Amino acid sequence: MLLEAAKLEVAYGGIRAVKGIDIAVDSGELVALIGANGAGKTTTLKALAGMLPWTAGHGSFDGKPLREMPLHQRVRQGLVLVPEGRGVFARLSIAENLDMGAYARRDGDIAADMERMYALFPRLKDRRTQLAGTLSGGEQQMLAMARALMARPRLLMLDEPSMGLAPMVVELIFKTIRDVSAQGVTILLVEQNARLALTISQRAYVMESGLVTLSGKASDLLDNPKVRAAYLGE
Repeated sequence: MLLEAAKLEVAYGGIRAVKGIDIAVDSGELVALIGANGAGKTTTLKALAGMLPWTAGHGSFDGKPLREMPLHQRVRQGLVLVPEGRGVFARLSIAENLDMGAYARRDGDIAADMERMYALFPRLKDRRTQLAGTLSGGEQQMLAMARALMARPRLLMLDEPSMGLAPMVVELIFKTIRDVSAQGVTILLVEQNARLALTISQRAYVMESGLVTLSGKASDLLDNPKVRAAYLGE
């Protein structure tokens, strides 16, 4: 497995937000993590990314111990998060945001990768000198994804990429996620639109109150009566 976490616990503010979960993602997979608000999905991604400390548990990324690995080292190893709310640098241009995505790299291919991002997200190319804070929500989501891809991730973690976006923009974002996955980038996707997440994923985990309550093939979970009743409105 590229990423593994066992008995992962995260607590802050006196609350156990994640209560000893096991999660794994293999190279080339697109894995979804679904659940209601407050289930612990975002906390899980932040802990895996190094933004929150682990209260307990152990894990690895590409065979290297993960729990004590600093955030910047995780990025250099290829573990990259696109946060909920996008988190673009509002006062920097699109091009400058993309440059920031490559801050940990030491190779000479950054300019070529930036052109690849403009090919993947043509709207960004048309606005490359525009300040990120003036972009629409959909354009900011595209920029956040492109900025993360500039780090050349081996595992891209996406936190609620469809949040607050119009249906047509969501369709475009998820087409891009499928395209990125088809190019060989491993993806761990947190998404409240459970149907959409399960439709594009190979495997999935269901979280409730800080625990993983179901896991398996995404197609099987789509047909699971409990999942359909709780998350698909059926």
